[in-house]
Amino acid sequence: MQQAQQLITILVEDNPTIVRTLVPALEEMACAQVVTTVATAQDAREAIEAWDGHWRLLVLDLFLASGSGLDVLKTVARRPANQYVFVLSNYATAHMRERCLALGANGVFDKSTELDAFFECCVDLPKAA
Repeated sequence: MQQAQQLITILVEDNPTIVRTLVPALEEMACAQVVTTVATAQDAREAIEAWDGHWRLLVLDLFLASGSGLDVLKTVARRPANQYVFVLSNYATAHMRERCLALGANGVFDKSTELDAFFECCVDLPKAA
């Protein structure tokens, strides 16, 4: 029997507490391998470039230590169909959801009220490259 392939994941989040709780949850629940966590838009762009062709999931906060998650989203707007971007933010208003989806996000989730839905979507992602 073949072992499930891990979901290569980049986490863009500037809150250390959220990083500490989200990484093990993603790894356990979604069979994700979080290869890097970054806190700024510039670091996110560098991580995306460094893992180009290998990452499958980008989990992106909107408000970062420096720069905006929207800028990062624009960076990955044109990506292969097997790479997914989920915005996970405390600022998931209707307008912001619409904006993120228009910029190419596969889903937008509120950190405080939609974690279950976020994890369900992560679990449902295809793991194969």
